[in-house]
Formats: sequence, C-alpha cells, structure tokens
Amino acid sequence: MRKEEVLATCFGLGLLPFVPAVWGSLPPVVTYQVLGYLAPAANVSVMALFLVVGSWICVKYAPAALASLGPHRESMVVADRMAGQALAMLMIALRNPTNICNSMALGFALFRLFDIIRPWPCKLLARKLAGIGLLGGALGAGFYAGVTAYIVIWLSPFYFG
Repeated sequence: MRKEEVLATCFGLGLLPFVPAVWGSLPPVVTYQVLGYLAPAANVSVMALFLVVGSWICVKYAPAALASLGPHRESMVVADRMAGQALAMLMIALRNPTNICNSMALGFALFRLFDIIRPWPCKLLARKLAGIGLLGGALGAGFYAGVTAYIVIWLSPFYFG
C-alpha cells in the first residue's frame, strides 16, 4: 500500500470488513476511554490532536487514496470519520463528565447516528468526494453529535456525573 492509502484508511482500519466507518471511528473513542481512567485532563488536548491530524490527513491524502483505491472502494477512506468522532469526543471532554464509560458510549452512538442520517448541511458538504467534502460531512456529523451529547450530559447528571 502507498503512504496515502495507509494514512487515509487510518493504518488499515478502513480495510477491515463490515462497516469500515465504524472501525475508523474507534481510535478517538478507545483513546477517550483509556485516558478517561488514566489521565482525564489530557482528553481535551488529545481529542483536539486527533481532530487536527485526522483533518489534515483527509484533506492532504484522501483524494490520492480515493483515486488509487477506485470509486467503488471510497468507504475505505476513514480519516474523516476519525476527525468527526474526535470532534464529538472533544465536545464531550469539554463538559468533563465523571462517568467515562457512559459518555464514551453516548458520543460513539450519536456520532454513528448522525454520520448515517447526515442531517443538513452534512449531506450537502459530503457531496463533493474529495478530501474537503468528505471531511465537511464527517465534521458536521461530529458537531451535531457533540452538541447533542453535551446537552444530554447536562440534562442527565445522574448517568454522566
């Protein structure tokens, strides 16, 4: 595999079978979970790092990876999903919930939901199948998921702390 394909598929996570977008969303979620127990204060900066790195990879390398993988394999480019999930988890980390497991599951589920249904303007942003178009749709879904999770955590302190 070429460097563009390795980075755009999140080191091969997008090549795994059965819904590559889910596999691409997992690195920020697992990192959020682990850091939540080991060093909760680091979650904000690490999620911001995931967001910046995922966005940069998507803009710089996704068009070349899409061209080399072929049009029928565009779902394998998952760097945009990593960045979108990182945005959702960053917004949750800013709320600083104490129940890490519940907040992680909420952030993951909401991002996957909004990534699938793609509410306005996410669908409009994702129409252009190049790095910026892919990224715009995923970041929109991450924003919707983050805002929704922030509100749910605020309204349900018993479950999230």
